[in-house]
Amino acid sequence: MRGTSFTETLYGTLRLGADGRDRRIRLDLRAEADEVLRPHRTTTARLSGRLRIAGSGESPDVVGELEISPLARRRIRYRLSFRLGARSLALDGWKSVTWRHPVTSMTVLPFTLYEEGAGVGAGTLRFPLTTGLLPFLLGFRFPRREDPARYAAPRWDGDPGRTEVWYTTLTDPATGTGVWLHHELTAPADGSAPVAHGWVATFPREGEVRHARFGPAPWPVPGPADGFRAAGVTATPGQLSGKAGDFHWDLTEEALDAPLFTFPRWSWWRPLLPAAHLLPAARAAYHGTLHDGERTLTLRAAPGASARIHGHGNARRWAWLHADLGAGDVLEIVAATANRPGLRRLPPLVFLRLRHRGRTWPRRPERSAAGLLGVGRFSARIDGPEWTATGRTALRRIRVEVSRPADRTLALEYRDPDGSRAVCRNSEGADARILLERWWGRWRTEAVWTLHGTAHTEVGDR
Repeated sequence: MRGTSFTETLYGTLRLGADGRDRRIRLDLRAEADEVLRPHRTTTARLSGRLRIAGSGESPDVVGELEISPLARRRIRYRLSFRLGARSLALDGWKSVTWRHPVTSMTVLPFTLYEEGAGVGAGTLRFPLTTGLLPFLLGFRFPRREDPARYAAPRWDGDPGRTEVWYTTLTDPATGTGVWLHHELTAPADGSAPVAHGWVATFPREGEVRHARFGPAPWPVPGPADGFRAAGVTATPGQLSGKAGDFHWDLTEEALDAPLFTFPRWSWWRPLLPAAHLLPAARAAYHGTLHDGERTLTLRAAPGASARIHGHGNARRWAWLHADLGAGDVLEIVAATANRPGLRRLPPLVFLRLRHRGRTWPRRPERSAAGLLGVGRFSARIDGPEWTATGRTALRRIRVEVSRPADRTLALEYRDPDGSRAVCRNSEGADARILLERWWGRWRTEAVWTLHGTAHTEVGDR
């Protein structure tokens, strides 16, 4: 099934509060619908993006809904929610489509700003035809829609010596607290019964990192067909719940993007590589509550993502990054040296996937790992609390710098199916700087992202 996606930038003014001053406002949005847009019908699309208000700051995590009904209801309605500092605000407005003034009615958006149901501001946004129409039209995509639930089902087929992981990372936008939920199935190499185990951890901006483990518990036979259900913990499409130590959580997951294959798509269905990795949805929003024994987080549209791994165990050494860049952009990196004989001395292979403005680069994950045809050169330097990844193709290059604050890092031990041990150092409150450049006769900056305490990263070794 095909969907529709496009980007839109609106400019205008906002009168906020009682001072009577007009403030400049800019709204960058990405719309995604699960069906092909048909003007004679009503189509609902998910919105995400960034809002900037002069003199008041910006919100990088705007979410909402777009109702596109230019013929059936003669309107295009925008409903958005976002945080501006400590304030939770909502924007509601619509373009009233008329045939007497078709251009004006399709490009002018009057809106009202609300806080706790009360109007606190009003303004008008406009779509600039001269500078915005061509990028708007070129940005239309009709991507194939996949059901993220198909990637939640266990891949383990009963063979010994296998590991399967469901994990989720997110950041609470209200407090800046990072959350890590890890669910794992291990089938020992000696053929003994498989076990289920995992952990949950919180990474507050201030205070100690807390975690608790659950399991090991028997893996049910036959296993669940929709994800992880064991040890009193559930990780299934759209639902995360459980108890472990002082922790208890009940979260819903709302997929906001299409799947993102960090490794080649075929490796998920044909386990020829030491491991496979993917995100059933490149971005997701989380709602619900999580209590860690000291504080209770009430999550509302917390940005993050879930990921899946299946393979023979942990790498010799590895680094991982998930970075929600706002406005629908996301970066995922796995850099690893395999633990197999003959591969242990090689430098890390880099699987890098950047979803930017609705497109994924590099086009194929093999390019970043192998440098196909000599036009792709990607490498990673994994060194202590800081690590870097760089890469280039014919027309683009990227540099990623990641730093893990010591006070927001948690070290945990893994055990492979063969009994060997590995240690990971994880932070759901890391810093990252990403520089993306494009070749236009010379290298020119295409985008720069700087994340302070919202990058999710991990470095592991043996």
